[in-house]
Amino acid sequence: MNVDKKTLKLATTLIAPRAASGGWRHPSANLYLEEPGQLYKQLIKKAEQGKLDYVFQPDQYRVSATSPEEFAHTVNVWLEPITLLSAMSAVSEHIGLAATLSTTYNEPYHVARMLASLDHLSKGRASWNVVTSRGDSEASNFKMDHRPTSDERDKHSALFVDIVKSLWDSWGNDAIVANKTTGIFAHPEKIHAVNHESEWFSVKGPLNVARPPQGHPVIIQAGQSDAFKERAARSADIIFTMLNTLSEAQAFYQNVKSRLGRYGRGKNDLLIMPGLQIIVGKTAKEAYEKQRYIQELERLEDIRRDRLAYLLGIDIGDLSLDDTLPEVSSSDINGKYRKLKELAEQKGWKTIRELYTYLEANTGHLLLVGTPMQIADQMEKWLRKEGADGFIFIPHILPSGLDDFVDHVIPALQERGIFRKDYEGSTLRENLGLACPENTYQ
Repeated sequence: MNVDKKTLKLATTLIAPRAASGGWRHPSANLYLEEPGQLYKQLIKKAEQGKLDYVFQPDQYRVSATSPEEFAHTVNVWLEPITLLSAMSAVSEHIGLAATLSTTYNEPYHVARMLASLDHLSKGRASWNVVTSRGDSEASNFKMDHRPTSDERDKHSALFVDIVKSLWDSWGNDAIVANKTTGIFAHPEKIHAVNHESEWFSVKGPLNVARPPQGHPVIIQAGQSDAFKERAARSADIIFTMLNTLSEAQAFYQNVKSRLGRYGRGKNDLLIMPGLQIIVGKTAKEAYEKQRYIQELERLEDIRRDRLAYLLGIDIGDLSLDDTLPEVSSSDINGKYRKLKELAEQKGWKTIRELYTYLEANTGHLLLVGTPMQIADQMEKWLRKEGADGFIFIPHILPSGLDDFVDHVIPALQERGIFRKDYEGSTLRENLGLACPENTYQ
């Protein structure tokens, strides 16, 4: 593909009422608890109006709150993604539907069935965001004696994905004939058992859902480590990652794309789509005023403890924001907190609040604040300079954040010729420019 003619791939998350803790208080944030089906129908139709490639539904198998204060002030309920997106397949025609499902707390046969069913219901628009549910915060909701350890989860997940793909392939493309005259429903020789036996899995197969319309629903994986890059180069269709500087993104992009040849894949067979947040206004001043108001809704005292623990890389226990930064523990295996503690000492920061404030301002997804043209300028730069193939937009507020993106930023991108004005195909793979995988049994 000629770089000069390259166009953006764009998706959006539908985290209701928003991606962070205080947004449910915003005047434009709908009370989605009252009529969730109606709200999501509105959001899906708006995203499809903007010709976005897909909607992306994050998920986790626990509440976020760890204290009464967090239950009191933050959102801790949401809809299960497969159920939600199956319903949304009936009120949409073109947009892809990406569901998050964990390989740690599911079985391959279940996941293969659910996603194949979603692909059939949507006529080829399903996608799977593969996660391993790192950490132990979700483990308390499951019996763990047969599950992989944290160190084993990447290996376990890679095998899980391979088995799911084999199950999707277990029915040949033309296995089902449904000939009423002859009475032949399917050709047995085109139906295949998986017969997998290993430490973690026992899967005979075949699947009891026909091969999905896309062959394989689109596979999304998230991460940044070197081991992750290699896994994604082998088996993913899309990488969702956190990159907030162009130089960092260019290095990541080149590193991943250079690995694809080892697996017989071309540069355009894997799309890199970092997370993107925007705050748009008619003027830059208006946009920054919007940003300040959103920040005011984020009361630090109500910050989710899981978010704080994630940013610091340690379990903070009962510590408060104004407590002194804890000493480095020998259990800090990955060294994340050790490095942050060294930074804090260099800067003279003593409390958790001081370090947290810095991390929120300098880490996370790419944030663009400004007019539609200013935001489009930056998005085009990332595309042209090979920092990304596209973005997954993460609205601060729903539905107004999605409205701003579709009504103001998308037209600016279309005027530049770097985003579609209509869908190119009928399936998600066609719209993303990704080939339908060959059936491995053929």
